[in-house]
Amino acid sequence: MEIIDAIILGIVQGLTEFLPVSSSGHLELGKAILGDESISQDSLLFTVVLHFATALSTLVVFRADVWNILKGLFRFKWNEETEFSLKIILSMLPAAFIGYFFEEELESLFGENVVLVGFMLIVTALLLYLADRAKETQKQVTFLNAFVIGVSQAIAILPGISRSGATISTSVLLGIDKNKATRFSFLMVVPLILGKMAKDIFSGEIDFQSAQMVSLSAGFLAAFLSGLVACIWMIKLVRQSKLQYFAIYCFLVGLTAIALGLWS
Repeated sequence: MEIIDAIILGIVQGLTEFLPVSSSGHLELGKAILGDESISQDSLLFTVVLHFATALSTLVVFRADVWNILKGLFRFKWNEETEFSLKIILSMLPAAFIGYFFEEELESLFGENVVLVGFMLIVTALLLYLADRAKETQKQVTFLNAFVIGVSQAIAILPGISRSGATISTSVLLGIDKNKATRFSFLMVVPLILGKMAKDIFSGEIDFQSAQMVSLSAGFLAAFLSGLVACIWMIKLVRQSKLQYFAIYCFLVGLTAIALGLWS
């Protein structure tokens, strides 16, 4: 993989992991546009590296929250941190179930299928449009909310459905405070990313011998730095109810992807 391609895909991953425009969908479109065969050959290892970079950027931005959660858990008492952690675990179950039992079916959807990506981006646009018009509330995340948001996250495994867009939109439509919705959405994905990384690494499917360390490092750094910027930016955008701009973007990119897919 060329270094420039790795940097481009790293930036795409970092920005789209947090901004509600679908990182998986944009990566599929990016691979199709770049047309570099080595990208698909190194895809699994490269994907693991990029996801680790964005998980790390999440931990950096929410480091105070993560530290407080860890301190609360090690008190071994029922407290706010323990309750929040259990809600995070509950939200992970739908995606973990789908990912474990339907892994092969899901992988078949990731093959530069730009038409599917286009339709899913339009679905993302609709979710963002509805969420941006939801009323402001101060509601907390309940256990039932956590599970429903988790189902939304499971659906967002499809390429083109934005994970952050789906989970934040679902949270806001459930009446949850926008700041709490964003915090929960970003923190709930970190254990899933780390778990998926561990599974991929220990599965033996990754060929570390052929790894191009310079390209991987460039992609990692690009994803980490762009992820930091996007995460902080997204928090402000949700608070200011400016998701409609991303709804328009997703709709236009979705239509373009469908047109390109059908044309080719």
